[in-house]
Amino acid sequence: MGLKIGVLGLQGAFTEHVDAVRAAFQRRGVAGEVGTVRRREELASLDGLVMPGGESTTISKLLRKFDLHDLLVERATQEDFPILGTCAGMILLSREGDGQVEKTETRLLGLMDMAVNRNAFGRQRESFEAMLDLKGFDAPVPGVFIRAPAVIRTWGACEPLGTLYVAEAIPGIGHDPIVAARQGNRLGIAFHPELTGDTRVHERFVEMVDAWRRR
Repeated sequence: MGLKIGVLGLQGAFTEHVDAVRAAFQRRGVAGEVGTVRRREELASLDGLVMPGGESTTISKLLRKFDLHDLLVERATQEDFPILGTCAGMILLSREGDGQVEKTETRLLGLMDMAVNRNAFGRQRESFEAMLDLKGFDAPVPGVFIRAPAVIRTWGACEPLGTLYVAEAIPGIGHDPIVAARQGNRLGIAFHPELTGDTRVHERFVEMVDAWRRR
């Protein structure tokens, strides 16, 4: 029986993630199926979940509305359930947010020991692309940053995987902000790997899910 990975389909760029996971299965030679997830019983049957970018406050509210928030926390804490969170998904995985997270009363999942700045690099018109050196990857990974967050600090079991070089320090963030981190089977990515055509981030997640299934 193949792996079963879901992409949270409540809000955001979930269609592109479905395509990227499907391509990652093929490139890694792993049998599996992928589809969008919106219901509690669907989440309960998965081997791994992708939480896409979008609007973190909206996704947070919908997680509660669809009765998914507590089950997701339970599976992650009790089973080390694999989760890939990109952009808004990374914000929700974090244990601490910034003033905007508090102001909007966004309920974080608190599954990674890291603090994030929700809109670290400015507004939509200030979106950009950059090549990133990430730990465990043999060549730079392309990153698309769209109103992207950044990790301000990590502690405990959370391990930074890569930073973004910036010529000038960003107010409140500093030089070389962390844009990727891992804790157990949770992988937080500040950018949008699903928009690049490079499936290596998704391939890494498929490997994590496969290892978890075989444990």
